[in-house]
Amino acid sequence: MSELAITVLQFGLLLLLWILIISIIGAQGRDMMVSKRSRTRAHSGGNGSGGPRPAARPSSAHAGGGTPPTIHNTGQTPRPRPRRLVVSEGPLVGTEVELGSAPIMLGRAQECTLVLEDDYASGKHARLFPQGSRWFLEDLGSTNGTWLGEEQLTRASTVEPGDRIRIGKTVLELRT
Repeated sequence: MSELAITVLQFGLLLLLWILIISIIGAQGRDMMVSKRSRTRAHSGGNGSGGPRPAARPSSAHAGGGTPPTIHNTGQTPRPRPRRLVVSEGPLVGTEVELGSAPIMLGRAQECTLVLEDDYASGKHARLFPQGSRWFLEDLGSTNGTWLGEEQLTRASTVEPGDRIRIGKTVLELRT
């Protein structure tokens, strides 16, 4: 092989390496902007559109006057038990999942209870599960993390009605 061919090959590999580095930096920048926008929305308390949040559709199980929420008295102010998980922001806004006694898997995989149409969600991203009268959320080793309010989950945490759960661009809430 000639010296000229080797030099051209070296420059080509160097160019390819720089293209790869620049694309990685760009992807990280986009991820950080998504996170920053979500934090800004959370601080302003809105959905980023300046208007009121869309109202969730009434659930068919409770629309006809189903059983009232269970209230567990622990000596403190009784709190209503959450009955549904509602997508309040993202591609599936308005989608609801009834809460029962089974855990709810969240992610892009088809076997998840709630399949998220979100490029920033992992296949099996997080799990929402009941324990006693409370619901807990845990991240399942996702790439981009699971957020409860302003905190990124590092362990299973209690979720109260109205708490914002963010997975990528999707925001979910427990509701009574």
